[in-house]
Amino acid sequence: MASGSDAHATTISSDSPSEPQADEAVSARPGPVENTALRTVKVLLPLPLADVYDYRVPQEMNVTAGHFVVVPLGKRETVGVVWGEGAGEVAREKLRDIVEILPALPMADALRRFVDWVAAYTLSPPGAVLRMAMSVPSALEAPRTEIIYRPAGTSGDAALKLTSARRRVLEALRDGPAMAAAELAHLAGVGTSVVKTMAAIGLLEPVERTLRRAFPRPDGERPGPSLSPEQASAAEALVAKVKADIFSATLLDGVPGAGKTEVYFEAVAAALAAGRQVLVLLPEIALTAQWLKRFEDRFGAPPAPWHSGLTGLERRETWRAISEGRVGVVVGARSALFLPFARLGLIVVDEEHDGSFKQDEGVTYNARDMAVVRARLVAAPVVLASATPSLESVVNVASGRYGALHLPGRHGGQQLARLTPVDLRREPPARGRWLSPPVVEAMKQTLAAGEQVLLFLNRRGYAPLTLCRACGHGLECPQCSAWLVEHRFRRTLVCHHCGYSEPPAHACKYCGAVDQFVACGPGVERLAEEALELFPEARLEQFTSDSLMSRDEASAAVDRMIAGEIDILIGTQMAAKGHHFPNLTLVAVVDADLGLNGGDLRAAERTFQLLYQVAGRAGREDRPGRALVQTHMPEHPVMQALVSGDRDRFVAAELADRAAAGMPPYGRLASLIVSGPDPAAVDGVCSALARRAPQQPGVTVLGPSTAPLALLRGRHRRRFLMKAPRETALQPLLHGWLERIGLPGSVRLQVDVDPYSFL
Repeated sequence: MASGSDAHATTISSDSPSEPQADEAVSARPGPVENTALRTVKVLLPLPLADVYDYRVPQEMNVTAGHFVVVPLGKRETVGVVWGEGAGEVAREKLRDIVEILPALPMADALRRFVDWVAAYTLSPPGAVLRMAMSVPSALEAPRTEIIYRPAGTSGDAALKLTSARRRVLEALRDGPAMAAAELAHLAGVGTSVVKTMAAIGLLEPVERTLRRAFPRPDGERPGPSLSPEQASAAEALVAKVKADIFSATLLDGVPGAGKTEVYFEAVAAALAAGRQVLVLLPEIALTAQWLKRFEDRFGAPPAPWHSGLTGLERRETWRAISEGRVGVVVGARSALFLPFARLGLIVVDEEHDGSFKQDEGVTYNARDMAVVRARLVAAPVVLASATPSLESVVNVASGRYGALHLPGRHGGQQLARLTPVDLRREPPARGRWLSPPVVEAMKQTLAAGEQVLLFLNRRGYAPLTLCRACGHGLECPQCSAWLVEHRFRRTLVCHHCGYSEPPAHACKYCGAVDQFVACGPGVERLAEEALELFPEARLEQFTSDSLMSRDEASAAVDRMIAGEIDILIGTQMAAKGHHFPNLTLVAVVDADLGLNGGDLRAAERTFQLLYQVAGRAGREDRPGRALVQTHMPEHPVMQALVSGDRDRFVAAELADRAAAGMPPYGRLASLIVSGPDPAAVDGVCSALARRAPQQPGVTVLGPSTAPLALLRGRHRRRFLMKAPRETALQPLLHGWLERIGLPGSVRLQVDVDPYSFL
């Protein structure tokens, strides 16, 4: 325990995220604290510190666990959360007093336990996790107020002072609500001074009103659309789980276009009807636009969004309304998992397989797995929805940890798009082009029929590499081990890892050759250039994070596509999933091999998921769809599985390979990344780590090795990888290994339990 700067080791839980044991993973739940003289309480601060701090409670202050309090820290004051009773390990004369209690509602017990659980599982300082749960400091302050006016019971003397202007003011208030001075004056056609004078002489009564943004509440009783028998059966099962009001985890597995969203909307309706709150996690901001419209059509009101695009005022009002239970449904990115729900009754993770649910910086966690943890801690059901479930979820279903509901066919009887490989070894594109003859011919036929085309290439910019013809030098980022990507339309070269940019160069700084740079490989901008040359009359638009910088821009692009104002859509993974474009009948994947390179553990799984999802965008209405996949490896198991449409056979083969290698989901991995500006200091820490690596049967430590991204944002990087059987608790091993290692101030050590990225 500490009074200012001491810290103690974090308690580590060995439970997996799919099966949290709350009583073992975190400290016992603190109850209300009695107010007695010289009481002390533990306060957790939203700082990257491993310990709570003891503070003295002033005699006149009534503090309970969960209260947000202002406390002194060194020479400044900061805000923290009361975490329980003080341990009494610090001399009372050394303790400092809590300064004040903030007016926000206390942090709920379940959310405090969730903070502790995430910290223990990820080996993160609890304060760093708390910071995510206190992401809107202004929401902890007292809400703003305003003065409104209503008629007062007047004496005879006051009534004698009624002028025509004052009569109009009273008339405006008759049978209506109290109003602010400016609003009332405008309605009555007088100046605000008239209103204030009337209050001064007793004609009006001023009342203080708290300013709160009104959030329309979605209607859980509103009838939904007609469901197919398969959808109705799945929806009935989910509704039963919501009504049971206990924890359950269910995988909702259905092909693209099967109507998974409408099915889990029925569970949302049941939670709303029961007076509970709902959290829906989506992986991409671009998915939110069409999803929001579907939600509002279904429930008559929009949900509250939560993402980085909100203004400070929107975040404050939304955060506080969620904590007070005035928001029924929240849809958001992974950070929404740490919001202060008052009565959380259902969590939905849509596209649960998506890699963007994994946070790789700061506190490294997978929002899908932590959603299961939070649902268990609040005794609520969680639904994981996907057309291509993660192998982890598939194994959890097989082992009985999760239930499963399956939608095998598209709603309305539409057939999945017919997928055909295009062997680039036999039918290569013309020189200097990237679209093969079969793809160009299919585009001609589709456009002639008045239908839409999606060209998919998961590579932003114009070209991924720029070389000097004279000396062969490639343009690199000075801060990262990465090539600079040309963005020709913006006339800039950009590093997609750190954001560094520079204007295009005319002379090579290595050999001095002028105007000898050549773009190598295609990006979406180069593909757009080629498509316009081939089809100059077509209306073309790009659908990428570079061209659509906000949710509103993405929403407008989706609306244009649905309205038929776009003939050819060129997109990255933003366009691959979740969208419903009625007139889109042709999808062409330009480089299907892109994700299979690099030796990533999940390369085959990710590639299959992405290509299966993007092919599912075609033919979702009454017109049949087709998908062409350009590849140099049509014999690859991923390509064979896509062509055959036999997803289950691919999953079984991939799981067999993982089991044989002892890799997740049949084994456990933890990654250690050591980084710093001085490579010698980094290597010194790595040597110390290597000497003290755990020696335990079945546990293997690989490394140190230079990371694929050896230099990132100016920091040199080395990696260790710990591999262990599934039943092994990694956290105690990691904790015992790392607590003996001292780090120079310039060197960072990041631990990633269950890594998704191996860069």
